[in-house]
Amino acid sequence: MAETPIYQALNAAIRAESPVSLATVIEGPNVGSHLLVVPDGELLGSLGNPDIDRVVQRDALGELQSGRSGVRHYGENGEAREQTVSVFIESFAAPPQMLIFGAVDFTAALGRVAKILGFRVTVCDARPIFATTQRFPMADSVVVDWPNRLLENVGDTLGPRDAVCVLTHDNKFDVPAITHALETNVGYIGVMGSRRTHDNRTNRLREAGVDDEGLARLRSPIGLDLGARTPEETAISICAEIIALRTGRTAPKPLRDTEGAIHAEGAAGTD
Repeated sequence: MAETPIYQALNAAIRAESPVSLATVIEGPNVGSHLLVVPDGELLGSLGNPDIDRVVQRDALGELQSGRSGVRHYGENGEAREQTVSVFIESFAAPPQMLIFGAVDFTAALGRVAKILGFRVTVCDARPIFATTQRFPMADSVVVDWPNRLLENVGDTLGPRDAVCVLTHDNKFDVPAITHALETNVGYIGVMGSRRTHDNRTNRLREAGVDDEGLARLRSPIGLDLGARTPEETAISICAEIIALRTGRTAPKPLRDTEGAIHAEGAAGTD
């Protein structure tokens, strides 16, 4: 496949960090055939016929949005619940984004942990004296601007794998950041503050037009209850909550107190 248009397009997308998915028949008719799937783009290649191409395109886009790879089984024309054709769908998703609003003491620690987890980190604060690359060298981008203006520019790029963390305790920053984040499809919106602070903030958000559904998307107080005290421990609790939300583990427990497989089905690693 090294000289084919599919390989060239795949290589170009990966280099540009654009999301792309490659589907390959590994068992059944047309073994070795490829289908390249990109969001809002034309298909390249074919797995045998337009029907299976259409079904695999749908599934590949779903896997790409979740950042997952795996094997799917179909009938020869894309029928569900059949095993005639096995297709390996390999997702090359862009790195997930984390937008951190507020150049505060916790920001650097959260940025460092997020980078370890593979996030592309943006730190945003309207105060130029605080939002500097010298203070946040781990960030991929440091933006001196108001949260709502940044979200107006990049909100369309946020999806379920991405995170917005609001670490300020200032009304004029918090409310615009939260209300504009709620207009996106971002998977995680965490807001720092005590329960009392969150209750006061909730009143201001309701005044700004946020409804119960919007409020339910907020993770505040931010992070899991790990007993965190330092900025580094708090950063780990925040990132742990992001992972738990993404994997559907709503009430994480010590592994010692659980049963069954440690890793979710299809995840890398061994028990």
